[in-house]
Amino acid sequence: MLAAFCVTLVVMVTLTHRIKRIVTALYLAVGISLPASAQETTLHNLYQELLDADDGSYARIEQQIVTQWDKSGSPAMDLLLRRGQDALRDGQVDAAVEHFTALVDHAPHFAGGYFGRATSYYLLGMTGPALDDVQRVLQIEPRHFQAIDGLAVIMEELNRPEDALELYQMILAINPQSVVTKDSIVRLQLQLEGQAL
Repeated sequence: MLAAFCVTLVVMVTLTHRIKRIVTALYLAVGISLPASAQETTLHNLYQELLDADDGSYARIEQQIVTQWDKSGSPAMDLLLRRGQDALRDGQVDAAVEHFTALVDHAPHFAGGYFGRATSYYLLGMTGPALDDVQRVLQIEPRHFQAIDGLAVIMEELNRPEDALELYQMILAINPQSVVTKDSIVRLQLQLEGQAL
């Protein structure tokens, strides 16, 4: 009788531990996936709002999208991003590259690290590495209109106005009210018309 009780107790303890492990695993899986999923939903909704925005609301929605882009899901990675951004703001571009490189190394699927490093490389005159990082940003977040804008600027500097114009038009497909983009399109169209004459 005691042996049967002991066996039952061992089985119950084993099952309890197994259930706790399963619950913990499920909690971690759901807990980790919910913020990313919620962020994707939020971004999708914001992009939809941006398409329907008017002159008075598009800038606010743009800023909300940028705020979402800056969320890695990890406080440590967000700190690296802020340090890189602060270094850029303070004109310490080499230090910014170091922070963004550390961020890219630790969070290779977070577009913010690549975008910050691309900006830093561009400011250092390192066009090739900047282009590589912009490409990575757009692989992760194809609607990253700031990265597309950066690429358009580089295309203009490389004397490829047709490519730059196409990129600006891509931005308008995402952000139809962008005044800066509209101005860039008009400027490039005039430039290309002048070349055609």
